[in-house]
Amino acid sequence: MKKHQIIIALLICFGLTFIFSSCEKDFEGLRSSKIEGLTTDNYPKVDGSTSAEPLSAIIFCKLFDVRYKWVSDFQNLQKIEPKLKKEDIDKFWNLIKTSATHQSYINLIDKKADLVLNARKMSSDEKENAESVGVSLIETPIVLDALVFIVNPKNPVTSLTSKQIQDIYTGKITNWKEVGGNDRKIQPYVRNRNSGSQELMEEFFDVADYPVNNDELVVFNMKGAFDAIIGNVDGICYTVYYYKEYIAKGFDAKSVTMDGVYPDKTTIGNKSYPCVAPVYAVIRSDLDKLSMAYKLYQWIQTESGKQTINESGYVSY
Repeated sequence: MKKHQIIIALLICFGLTFIFSSCEKDFEGLRSSKIEGLTTDNYPKVDGSTSAEPLSAIIFCKLFDVRYKWVSDFQNLQKIEPKLKKEDIDKFWNLIKTSATHQSYINLIDKKADLVLNARKMSSDEKENAESVGVSLIETPIVLDALVFIVNPKNPVTSLTSKQIQDIYTGKITNWKEVGGNDRKIQPYVRNRNSGSQELMEEFFDVADYPVNNDELVVFNMKGAFDAIIGNVDGICYTVYYYKEYIAKGFDAKSVTMDGVYPDKTTIGNKSYPCVAPVYAVIRSDLDKLSMAYKLYQWIQTESGKQTINESGYVSY
């Protein structure tokens, strides 16, 4: 009897293995059911900001009817894993590039990318770069995100006003006790110049000339903001809502209420949160309107594209 049970169990396992493996698709030869003529061979060169990577990956999966799931990577960050053959995963990530905000704009200007998904408009530096080579870009808002401020969970401060944040980052407020916290010096972390988060910070707050005399208070990537806050109970830094809630959800950092409004999908969607910011689909103005890149740019703005945006967790524009 036990022998029969073992055989049945093996057959069931084999059947399940076959079923699950059959769900994996071959990358080569995939054709889109949403955009006529789109294949993995002519898929546009898509780039963008770190926070927009899951959206870019999900867009690909929906266009080609590829199943996917959220998984944790080696840094404890969440990312999209498509149901492709193991040997095809690298090919997928070669199409879904994430050069970060500034570099992806440069790549678009230099024609190394066809379309970028970025959490801000061009910076003044990037505009000058584009104008110097006779390039103009079309920046179309497609989703809503927000600039949020994070602190260590052990910090008793849960709420700040816009004025208090301004004063913290211009050196007028230097101790947490001034904003209802402990009698400890505030460590205000900043992002590097031209990063998406830094440009948003300077858009919402007059801190462009804030002197950072301590190099240890500058973080050079989005994960770095969380590493800094987790390691420093006196720190404060900024990031974007989507990255915190979907990509860095495994990190124990606390979002701060601003002007009495907590950042969530509802307050971002109705724009009651003070620092709501669009995410843009960006193309060159000279992009061929018959190209697959232009067709993808158009599809993102359709109802099907908006459903994909909602599925990703973003708030539709």
